[in-house]
Amino acid sequence: MKIVLVTGASRGIGRQIAITLSKNGYTVIGTYNNSNSDLSSMTEQYGINFIKCNVSVYEDVLKVFDYIINNYGKLDATINCAGVSYVGLLQDMTEQQIINLLSINLNGTIYVCQKSAEIMVRQHSGNIINISSIWGNNGASCEAVYSASKGGINAFTKALAQELAPSGIRVNAICPGVIKTDMLNCFSEEDIKNLEEETPLGRIGATEDVANMVDFILSDKASFVTGQIITVDGGFSL
Repeated sequence: MKIVLVTGASRGIGRQIAITLSKNGYTVIGTYNNSNSDLSSMTEQYGINFIKCNVSVYEDVLKVFDYIINNYGKLDATINCAGVSYVGLLQDMTEQQIINLLSINLNGTIYVCQKSAEIMVRQHSGNIINISSIWGNNGASCEAVYSASKGGINAFTKALAQELAPSGIRVNAICPGVIKTDMLNCFSEEDIKNLEEETPLGRIGATEDVANMVDFILSDKASFVTGQIITVDGGFSL
């Protein structure tokens, strides 16, 4: 039985990752914070166990890992997917909006990786995947702070991969491009059409595209892959 933690598992990419891994035989613990999703149906249908957690709050993260240790005694993989976005000019952001975005996207990822590493080092095995963004590589106008948070995740991933490799732990990041999730709700139909036209493969990405890459990286087929920032964007950033 392989135990995997998926943060931000109630919606969007995180939800699909949790479902895909559950279908493929993993025991999934998912976190959520503010969600309108019907979590009970995901538990009934896929066996996903949910824990409320604001990943930017260290005490919340500690409770999640206490639950994992007390109920399973091990952790085979962690997928850091919890995140928020902000689209708008930097000068229009409040101090609290900046703090909140960085705290969830970057600090939260670091907190969860720290506690995951404590378990995985003792096991001398494990797999961590951080969900980043193509904007962490290239930067995006009107998403400056979001881009900074994802760029930080990319650098953190490379450093942590070197740190944990001697303990048999692989650490990678996935950078999705334009994926059909609630984060696109702020865009008009015309905007979406333009994004499709700008994507060489001619379509918006599906959450399954990212989830399938996660499943591959966790598999033995990717056993020699670590410290990589893997782009899944249909060629958008070429």
